[in-house]
Amino acid sequence: MSQERHLTILQLNDSHGYLNPHHEVLWKSGRPTTKKVGGFARLATLLGQFEVDHPNQVLTFDNGDTIHGTYTAMKDNGNAMIPILNALAIDAMTAHWEFAYGPAEFQAITHKLNYPMLAINCYSKDTKTLIFSPGTIIERNGLHIGVVGICANHIDKTMPPSFSEGVYFTLGNEELPDYITHLREKERVDLVLVLSHLGYPHDLKLASEIDGIDILLSGHTHNRLYQPVVVNRAVIIQSGSHASFLGKLDLKIVNNRVKTFQHKLHTIEEVTPPNPAVEDMVSRILSTSEQSMLNTVVGQTRSTLSRWRSLESTMDNLLLQACFDASGAELAFSNGYRFGAPIPPGDVTMDDLYNIIPHNPPISICDIKGEQLWQMMEDNLENTFSRDPYRQQGGYVKRCLGLNIYFKIENPYRKRILDFFIEGHPLNPAKMYRACFLTIQGIPAHYGTNRRDLKVTAIDALKQYFSKHSPVSSTLKGTIIPI
Repeated sequence: MSQERHLTILQLNDSHGYLNPHHEVLWKSGRPTTKKVGGFARLATLLGQFEVDHPNQVLTFDNGDTIHGTYTAMKDNGNAMIPILNALAIDAMTAHWEFAYGPAEFQAITHKLNYPMLAINCYSKDTKTLIFSPGTIIERNGLHIGVVGICANHIDKTMPPSFSEGVYFTLGNEELPDYITHLREKERVDLVLVLSHLGYPHDLKLASEIDGIDILLSGHTHNRLYQPVVVNRAVIIQSGSHASFLGKLDLKIVNNRVKTFQHKLHTIEEVTPPNPAVEDMVSRILSTSEQSMLNTVVGQTRSTLSRWRSLESTMDNLLLQACFDASGAELAFSNGYRFGAPIPPGDVTMDDLYNIIPHNPPISICDIKGEQLWQMMEDNLENTFSRDPYRQQGGYVKRCLGLNIYFKIENPYRKRILDFFIEGHPLNPAKMYRACFLTIQGIPAHYGTNRRDLKVTAIDALKQYFSKHSPVSSTLKGTIIPI
């Protein structure tokens, strides 16, 4: 006689250090609006309530991008978040921006967590061995669940070199089948769960190619999936970002198969009371002087500053305009960051500026030839829109100011751009242009000459811009236009 068992899977992904309630873009009557949601103290309340509702049935996972992204998270390389994370009863995690502190520092952090960091695709350059455990086995409600982790694979390809010092990354698709076989045939697990930070397009292709996955928790691309997707028997969810949401997947298991499932993407609303212990831990992270600094008003904005678009955004247009003013360059570039909660019209504080660019890099400048600009943007469009999900890398389209590009999304690699203008004039392939940028994600190291850092950081530039132009307005400029 077949036995029916139940599991509840809880997913947190891409929280990016947003410990406190913050504004988030939500949709109302078909239009974007902002509302204050989230916060780890409220998240802790929800997690605790689901544990009470489903005793010995709950597994909680974190897909990474957790301890980086706000001033609060980054003030001591994410270490201040460790007691809070340990209070959440997480079962396992994987990672991406955690490597911003360097692989060695991140390894030290994971040793302080009371749950494992998993990655089948992060290797030591010296020994060619895995840096982290590839997986773990968890028992719940009489079931043995084999969990395999896959961290972001592009860290050593598109991000600053310090992120991957001494390590290298693979996609993980070649390693995964052997781990699944081991779990099923040697460990005799009942279910296989993959905890991935590759991104939603990658994960759909991965699940279509590899048999034996029962549940796939996806991260990196900040998708708010209100319904699960089933690919090759794998039930796939992703749960937004910024700790604004919590994914809950209820499973009915019969004969070691997912028979039925129910899913809800919970928005962490103000009606959820904060967990007092976690709220106290959050409040004690910042010193009085730090909190005073972050609360300092630097100006006002008439516009909502948001990153909720893949081609350009009001938040990044403002950031790049500030870099323009500080550098005197013709062009400005930064990474297509997905993280960064919106800033509604009204007062703008120092905390908001760190929300825009938390790692506060120096503004850099270089001379770059027209033909290199064209090639750089073709490569970036491929990284974002490649027909092959495995070739997609990083975040949104590179943020740009001072140019206009008209392109075909559906065209093949290096054939997408149809027209390219600089300040209204056709791009001259032979001409040298002066560009400012933020980190090598703005302009990769193999592009441009005379590269150097200015003695002004991104936060400095933003403060100066607000002091001169407040209240500011930032609009979409039609910089990157699909046709």
